[in-house]
Amino acid sequence: MRFFNRVTLQTPESVELEFTLAGIGNRAYALLIDYLVWGLFLFGFLVTWAIFSTQLLEVLENLVGTNRQLELWLVAIQLLITFFIYVGYFVVFETLWQGQTPGKRLAKIRVICDDGKPIRLQQSTLRSLLRPVDDIFFLGVFFIVLGRREKRLGDWVAGTLVIQEEQPITSSSFPVSKEAETLVTQLLIDADFSGMLPEDFAVIREYLQRRAAMIPAARAELSRQLAHQSKEVIALEKVPKGVTANQFLEAVYLAYQRQSSNL
Repeated sequence: MRFFNRVTLQTPESVELEFTLAGIGNRAYALLIDYLVWGLFLFGFLVTWAIFSTQLLEVLENLVGTNRQLELWLVAIQLLITFFIYVGYFVVFETLWQGQTPGKRLAKIRVICDDGKPIRLQQSTLRSLLRPVDDIFFLGVFFIVLGRREKRLGDWVAGTLVIQEEQPITSSSFPVSKEAETLVTQLLIDADFSGMLPEDFAVIREYLQRRAAMIPAARAELSRQLAHQSKEVIALEKVPKGVTANQFLEAVYLAYQRQSSNL
């Protein structure tokens, strides 16, 4: 059930923090959204610049005639501003939004420093300056997929990590059987939930919320797999007789939720 890589960081105060790394899928989704938003900014600039440069050239042509050098200068300035918009988009949002851009916010991921502290202007600038290299030559994908900490080149240079935001545990929005509620007390005594991570809990919750829409055969197979994996994660020797896979998963869900609320 370990679908995501986790990393433990030690702060300067010797406090250990554990995070779930964002993963290539979440980062690609966030980047796609960011490029769409950035594209809107760029489109607005190009339209404004085209109107401004055209009018400027017309005025100067009336005064001094055609000036080829001025046209080249305007193109160079346009390219320079485009690069600043590209870099500045990520720098401004990541600095002001505590490591998030619009895409990262929708994907529920954020950038932090290697010591667990929020990203600062210097780190964000370094990441953004190296983004063209990571994106154009696909070095970022190579480093993220093969690296243990899923860092692209910009992350290595800036000393940053991209993590998932920890989501609060929400109450269930699905029916829970009486058998599961009865089993909860036994699980809290016999099972060890210290090995269950938030993403393990999230997988169970996702299944319980979506099971009603599944076809019976798929629901039965998936519930058996999840029940078996959950039994191993919580180090439970034996599931009580007469308890179905769905009832067991409901009980695990409730037991983990209650134990977490008592910490």
